[in-house]
Amino acid sequence: MKQSIIQVKNVSFKYEGEENLPPVLDGASLEIEEGSFAVILGHNGSGKSTLAKHLNGILVPSEGSVLIDGMDTRDTERLLDIRRTVGMVFQNPDNQMVASVVEDDVAFAPENLGVPSEEIRVRVDEALRLVDMYDYRQHSPHLLSGGQKQRVAIAGVIAMRPRCIVLDEPTAMLDPQGRREVISTIKRLCRENGITIVLITHHMNEAVDADRVFVMSKGRVVGEGTPKEVFSKVETLKAEGLTVPDTAELLWQLRQKGLNFPADALTVEECAQAIYKELS
Repeated sequence: MKQSIIQVKNVSFKYEGEENLPPVLDGASLEIEEGSFAVILGHNGSGKSTLAKHLNGILVPSEGSVLIDGMDTRDTERLLDIRRTVGMVFQNPDNQMVASVVEDDVAFAPENLGVPSEEIRVRVDEALRLVDMYDYRQHSPHLLSGGQKQRVAIAGVIAMRPRCIVLDEPTAMLDPQGRREVISTIKRLCRENGITIVLITHHMNEAVDADRVFVMSKGRVVGEGTPKEVFSKVETLKAEGLTVPDTAELLWQLRQKGLNFPADALTVEECAQAIYKELS
């Protein structure tokens, strides 16, 4: 078993001024292995974005603990090391753009970390190539498509050389093509470069290729497993106000009609083969 790079232990959290309201996180616990592709699912208000902000010390727990490669996020002396280990990508790429040229934007974070100029040049070129945006290095970020902007934002995080990237709803504001670009990019970063990916999303189809899926509701982790394990429990997810990938929904609907379809055919290919086999 690989070592856990993220450990969330019985974390509870309330925002300032909301002391009389239920906690946003209420005893949430999970572990994420280094080098894995993990997805955290949940409807709006489930606490998933608040949890994301705990993973590089933007927020710290009211109770419980968050350990990043063994470093406690409450330890202010380790905060820089924690943020070097875990990079964050947010929902709106425009909010992360700070320069008028793509390569300057990607260079911004390593410059602030005090990385030498020669090393920054290497990192920027490498990061832009990893997200297939090297040819756009002299472009203005504001003239790019939504998917391209988000890939530049990811490149800016990669240039910091983190071992883990947390993406909080990175495709929420994108069209289908932009979503495909971003999801393809982060899967490649994980599979080919060994970067741990934590994707926060409510798009169920984005979780099909994950190594581990965590389901959040009311500030707690209420489900965990491989995509096939999690999405085979259609009724449980629906009870939490969640949908399932289109393939799982189709096969579930067919099972409701009395047909003998598997619950774990998640990819389009697996779904098509299952239907073909049954109809044959």
